[in-house]
Amino acid sequence: MLRATIIFCAVYLGLVIGKRYRPAIVWAGILAALALGVLEPGEIFFGVNWNVLGIFAGSLILAELFIVSRLPETIADVFINRSPNIGVAFLSIIVLTSFLSAFIENVATVLIVAPIAIQLARKVGVSPVPAIIGLAVSSNLQGTATLIGDPPSMILAAARGMNFLDFFWYGGRPGIFFFVEFGAIFGFAVLFLFMMGSKSRPARLPVTPVRSWTPIWLIVAMIVLLSLASLVDRDFTWFAGTVCVLLSIAGLVWYRGMDREGFERLARHFDWGTTAFLAGIFVIVSMLEERGAINAFVDLLGSHRGLGPFLVYSAVVWISVLISAFIDNVPYITAMLPVVIGVAGRLGMSSELLVFGLLIGSCLGGNITPIGASANIVALGILERTGHHIGFRSFARIGLPFTLAATAAAYIALWFVWR
Repeated sequence: MLRATIIFCAVYLGLVIGKRYRPAIVWAGILAALALGVLEPGEIFFGVNWNVLGIFAGSLILAELFIVSRLPETIADVFINRSPNIGVAFLSIIVLTSFLSAFIENVATVLIVAPIAIQLARKVGVSPVPAIIGLAVSSNLQGTATLIGDPPSMILAAARGMNFLDFFWYGGRPGIFFFVEFGAIFGFAVLFLFMMGSKSRPARLPVTPVRSWTPIWLIVAMIVLLSLASLVDRDFTWFAGTVCVLLSIAGLVWYRGMDREGFERLARHFDWGTTAFLAGIFVIVSMLEERGAINAFVDLLGSHRGLGPFLVYSAVVWISVLISAFIDNVPYITAMLPVVIGVAGRLGMSSELLVFGLLIGSCLGGNITPIGASANIVALGILERTGHHIGFRSFARIGLPFTLAATAAAYIALWFVWR
């Protein structure tokens, strides 16, 4: 148990220091565990949650095909042409980004919509910085709302055996979706204050024609089938991942026939790094569980019985916000889910309250800093290519109030419904 804990801490420290080398760091930790006899070779295969990995890989491919369809650009162009001023146009694009992020991976969503905001800013001669930061933080927020929006949501679903519809209604009460949306109202109010400084009227843009509706129908089919997953796979072990992979294969076959060069580019640029990173994190956390480290941590936290439920819940949410502002939320939430479930059981609390609070805190906390989420890093890279170099303070000027407003609203609402 001690060696497993040391390896985990070393991997985590490596992830904090070397974000660009996440897959290599995680798998180096796994190799070290094998060399030290902490991990058996067979545990690598069984430690990976293949269902979640299938959801991630399949939905990522479908998101790339969604970009190919050009429908997001079409919708954004319509929003711009119908907006009374540039501020409302930017806010409309951010709302569109939020909607897409509930169903498409956050980085892909930012890449889809950011060029529209950049083009609009150039045409009217204003800075794109508030809009691009707004795209990133709202994308991170809404990715929390559904099972397929972001890896942490998939990890939560796997831990709790939740299906797609459980994110909307769970155990006879509102699911995580409604608390995220409640927080989004306050987050958008903050962004509204930043956007309303731009009063000029945007120039009309030619509406981008939709290239193909096939990717949209594949995504609709994915959502429908995922909503029915509990009827086929009550333990959330295989159906959802299989559906996403099969639909993505169907999409790839279609795209290869339509655009062979585009297909080859997509195949070359598939995010193998994040896929390998996610698989490795599952193995590392499984090692902790199998060696008793998780149970030992639960025993330590559960010994503080003098803390009231509200204090425990508050600590889970706000400590998660603080930690996720600086480190990746995937290993954090993967490691902490079994811990907070165990603590809830020891203290007689609602486990849903703590796991939902953990998800909200860890996903929204990444909006505070430019390094807190992958979508933030991508957004800043886009801005740098346009000549806008954004530092920590400039990002936090928007990200911090957005995070505090959205998290506080969701945190309060969640307590009153699930306490």
